[in-house]
Amino acid sequence: MRKLAVAILLALAAGAAAAQSWPVRPVTLIVPFPPGGSTDTAARILGERMRAPLGQTVVIENVGGAGGSIAVGRVARAAPDGYTIDIGQWDTHVGSIIYPLNYDLQKDFEPIGLISNNPQLMIARKGFPADDLKGLVAYMKANPPGHVTFVDQNAAAKVTGILMQQSTGATVQFIPYRGAGPAMQAMLGGQVDLMVVQAAVTLPQARSGAVKILANLSPARSSVIPTIPTSAESGIPGLYASGWFGFFAPKGTPKEIIARLNAAMVQALADPAIRGRFSDLGLDVASREQQTPEGLAAFHKGEIEKWWPIIKAAGIKVE
Repeated sequence: MRKLAVAILLALAAGAAAAQSWPVRPVTLIVPFPPGGSTDTAARILGERMRAPLGQTVVIENVGGAGGSIAVGRVARAAPDGYTIDIGQWDTHVGSIIYPLNYDLQKDFEPIGLISNNPQLMIARKGFPADDLKGLVAYMKANPPGHVTFVDQNAAAKVTGILMQQSTGATVQFIPYRGAGPAMQAMLGGQVDLMVVQAAVTLPQARSGAVKILANLSPARSSVIPTIPTSAESGIPGLYASGWFGFFAPKGTPKEIIARLNAAMVQALADPAIRGRFSDLGLDVASREQQTPEGLAAFHKGEIEKWWPIIKAAGIKVE
């Protein structure tokens, strides 16, 4: 028994020493979508700013496919040593239950902290006949079912499109894309009519007149884009979409390493320059309480409890 106790103490001491010396090499931050989307943009902004407090480079690795579930699965299977984390969101850590997953969204990850709450915008191609959701519903009902095309670039977009159909009785034709970046290129080219996307992706195009914003799909107006009306104000009450970013690590990552990652994230989010860049992108920085590992854990649990029954009731599955 004494030998066992000594062995346990030595193991704990070794683990603590390893955590104190961490990191000794670059940290890989996996982005579950192709370059060019809002997830990629936010990850690169934070990764660069976190380099100084961590003392190591944060390497961005884009891993697209299957609505981000391939990338998240890679994080779930990674060594729990703090060198592989991901920037998760609703699509990858809530809505991805529409895919056949080989990991558990509730049990296989350690939350690091909530980064932001992200307004989801319903946008239309330049020249689309409707300028708000009321006009959109009228246009859809005046045309054959499926006449209006709707980008399906992730789980959040698909769920929102289905909820819109259920709320209005009108039908859209879903067009799949592998990420917000490629989908936005199709939108700019006039190849699709509608898209639900985070403000970070579309504000530059909207400000230049390349696309039009129909509504902010949030219960209340955003503090960073206060002039954009909500879905209720624009014509479809109750049409909400959830957007957020948070950092996750593999289950079993030592608490000391989680604390180091969290501290670097919090320091980055407190930087006025970073907050300014997030504001320009239409991202509301999460409250200080939500930036903690416990804050993200509680937030993530609430999102699952809210959205999973809706997804299951609607019978939404990947096509």
